[in-house]
Amino acid sequence: MLNWIERRTGFVSMTKDFLTEDIPGGASYWYVFGSATIFAMILQIATGIFLTFYYAPSANTAWESTRSIYLNPFQHLVLSIHYWGASAMIALVFLHLLQVVIWGAYKSPREIQWIVGVFLLLVTLVLGLTGYLLPWDMDAYFASQVSINLTLTAPVIGQFIQQFVQDGTTMGTLTINRFFGLHVWLMPAVLVMLVGAHLAIFRWNGPAGPAVDDPRPLKKGRFWPDQMFMDAVASLIVFAIIMALAIWAPPYLDMKANPANSTFVPYPAWYFLDLFGLLQLISGKFEIVGSLVIPGIATLILFLLPWIDRSTTRALGSRKPILWTLAVSLAIIWGLSIWSQIGIMQKQAAAPPSAPEAQVLAAASTTASAATAPAPAALSPQAKAGQAVFAQDCSSCHGPQGQGTPGVFPPLANNPFVTGNPQAVISVLLDGKQGLTTVNGQSYKGQMPPWKATLSNKQIADVATFIRTGLGANKASAVTLPEVAALKK
Repeated sequence: MLNWIERRTGFVSMTKDFLTEDIPGGASYWYVFGSATIFAMILQIATGIFLTFYYAPSANTAWESTRSIYLNPFQHLVLSIHYWGASAMIALVFLHLLQVVIWGAYKSPREIQWIVGVFLLLVTLVLGLTGYLLPWDMDAYFASQVSINLTLTAPVIGQFIQQFVQDGTTMGTLTINRFFGLHVWLMPAVLVMLVGAHLAIFRWNGPAGPAVDDPRPLKKGRFWPDQMFMDAVASLIVFAIIMALAIWAPPYLDMKANPANSTFVPYPAWYFLDLFGLLQLISGKFEIVGSLVIPGIATLILFLLPWIDRSTTRALGSRKPILWTLAVSLAIIWGLSIWSQIGIMQKQAAAPPSAPEAQVLAAASTTASAATAPAPAALSPQAKAGQAVFAQDCSSCHGPQGQGTPGVFPPLANNPFVTGNPQAVISVLLDGKQGLTTVNGQSYKGQMPPWKATLSNKQIADVATFIRTGLGANKASAVTLPEVAALKK
């Protein structure tokens, strides 16, 4: 049978050539990180495909379908493996790149191999970011909202990127579908292609071997069976750790996403804690430095590392500046992560306690994102029509009762600007609003998109009337259709 397959495909000889590869310095457990990363990737793809059979990506069904997975013991175990497998894969990619830096294996002729590896790290982080939103619980919603709103700090194209990422002006079903497509289809396809390119380049260049400055040739070892045995042992250990965490520390499902909750303190994934801490350290008008400038420079340095390092050998002694920079960078990353976690824990301790998981799983399915403000007794027909527009297009940012989103979108209830000059309110609805907004002494950095191309004149008049007369203690005059038409013209 093997001869029959060989004559028609050549697979047997290709496998033999692959397995008989020489390894400089012999087989070593230092070489297992790449194979363990590939194992984690295969585990993520397998469990991810299984979970798509039970997950329904929409604002009305995402949390409910995730809750259903939690209530099934086997499905919950697969979800837990997928959750911890994501952390394992990111950690393994990071460790693999860290090993390459320490050994100087990015130097000629492996520059392109290094660049592909950096892209692999970035794509893996994007996979972690896009998957975080999919459960559509409180933490997923607010942590992802923080991430999405960071794009607004980008000059010129910030608002376009934000609307592209969340597929509209507000977070909802379209956002879930956009993240689902990125997480399940686009990013895994890019990841597999990058892994294929990385392996092909690795096969061309061969293993780099240990970082030694010795003119004598290194002893040789075989990939099969020595190195492959070590890779299998490492992958087995990784799988055992993931299984143990999945069984004894499964991920927590919070209550369904509710944009009206202004007291919830989101908790980012551990691999974004350093960036979260940097944003807490550099905020306000200098936020762009923490969100774009410093991460952008750090990423650029990673890509250019093979050319920045001008040492003539890979020996550790000849690359002291690079290794000291690496040590300082790791210390900063760990310091920011620890400081960020302490700050989050303090905020969570001061916030109202979250519901226990048993209560969450026993809760009836509710559509919090579709909640609307209770209608006042004296709501006019025009205001009632505006209430429907508000619930559809405005409540996900400003809250179902107009209470706003802290630090991002201002409240509309009890807002003197809303009850002031009606022409100013109409202008904001028509043309949007950029820059910082201050309401009752509080600052908000979210940007208001223009609605003149999306809503009709009547809808704008109706929703303006509703927010001026039907939210909180707002009591002001109604907005007429001629007023909207005049300003729009």
